[in-house]
Amino acid sequence: ILDSYNVSATFFLVGFWVEKYPDMVKEIDKRGYEIGNHSENHPKMSQLSKEQLKSEINSVNEKIYNLIGKKPDIFRPPFGDYNNVVIETMEQLNIHTIQWSIDSLDWKEYGKQPLIDRVLKKVKNGDIILCHDLHGTTVDAMESVIPALIEKGYQLVTVSELLTYERDELTAGEVYRRR
Repeated sequence: ILDSYNVSATFFLVGFWVEKYPDMVKEIDKRGYEIGNHSENHPKMSQLSKEQLKSEINSVNEKIYNLIGKKPDIFRPPFGDYNNVVIETMEQLNIHTIQWSIDSLDWKEYGKQPLIDRVLKKVKNGDIILCHDLHGTTVDAMESVIPALIEKGYQLVTVSELLTYERDELTAGEVYRRR
C-alpha cells in the first residue's frame, strides 16, 4: 500500500520479531522505509534499570545491523512508557526517543472505519500516527487513510525526515523559544 502511493513510513521493530522475520526486515529496508528500535522484549521501559535498558536497545540494534548493515538511531518505547532514566539512557546511546501524537487505536481492534475516522478527524501538520502492522484492519484502513491524507495535502514521511524538516524550518529565535 505504501509503495502504491509512493509514501514513506517508519517501522519500529521488536527484537523477537526481527529474529522471526529477518526477510521482512530486509524487505522494509530494501523498499526505503525507515527502521526504528522498539526494544527486544516489549517491556515497560520505565521499570528497567539503565543496564537493562541498554541491553533491550543494543540487542535489537545488533540484530538489525547484522541484517541490513545499519543501526537504528530512533526508538519508540513500548506502550509509550518512559521516564527521565529512559530518555537519558537513550541520549547516552545517541538514540532519539520518539512518541506519537495520534494513536489510531488499531490495537483495540474497533474495526476499519473507526480507525479511518479517528486518524482523519485528528490529523494536523507534523503529526506522528501510531499504527501496528500486525492487525488486518490497520492494513485495510490504510487503503483509505493514505489517499485521504494525500488529498488533504499532507506528505507522508519517515520520523527522521519529519524531525529534520521541522528542525530545518525553524529560525534560531524559534529554536530558542521552544527550548
